[in-house]
Amino acid sequence: MRITKVYTRTGDLGTTRLVGGQEVSKAHNRIAAYGTVDELNAILGLIRTFANRADALESARARLDQMLHRVQNQLFDVGAELATPPAVMRPDAPRVTRDTVTEMEGWIDTLNEDLGPLVEFVLPGGGPVGAFFHQARTVCRRGERDVVALITSDPDATAADSHVVEYLNRLSDWLFVAGRWAAKQLGEPEFLWERT
Repeated sequence: MRITKVYTRTGDLGTTRLVGGQEVSKAHNRIAAYGTVDELNAILGLIRTFANRADALESARARLDQMLHRVQNQLFDVGAELATPPAVMRPDAPRVTRDTVTEMEGWIDTLNEDLGPLVEFVLPGGGPVGAFFHQARTVCRRGERDVVALITSDPDATAADSHVVEYLNRLSDWLFVAGRWAAKQLGEPEFLWERT
């Protein structure tokens, strides 16, 4: 893909084009869904930036960065799928699959082995990396809701074999666990909810 011009002025009246050329309102559920995925990807970029500047073992930073890099690429695939109506989706288009979800479940299990049992809810914060992970988790949940709203409003909105909802659901779980793991590796405190 080559982008030669950043602005086109075609969106000035509140519409945009999907992959394949269909013009829709910027308020369309499909735009909300891939917009939220894009927002999530931007937060992951912040996490990578702050984590790579942190004072921690190089192996921990490298492991975290490798996973985040992979997820950012997967989110571009998800965004492209959401921006493409099923009628014009190419069979060879990159997409998240059940194998992608299974891989993420393996990451969750492996990272959890380094963490103690959770005895209370975790409050967002503690340090910049942990806080950004919590923000990413909540944006991911919104993205999941946006995709469900898209599918609910238009059952033909996504291909039948799409794993986007399942992927986003599992990704939010990974973001929670990875946030706890990263905070531990980077020496950031973890604050727990206290009953008042």
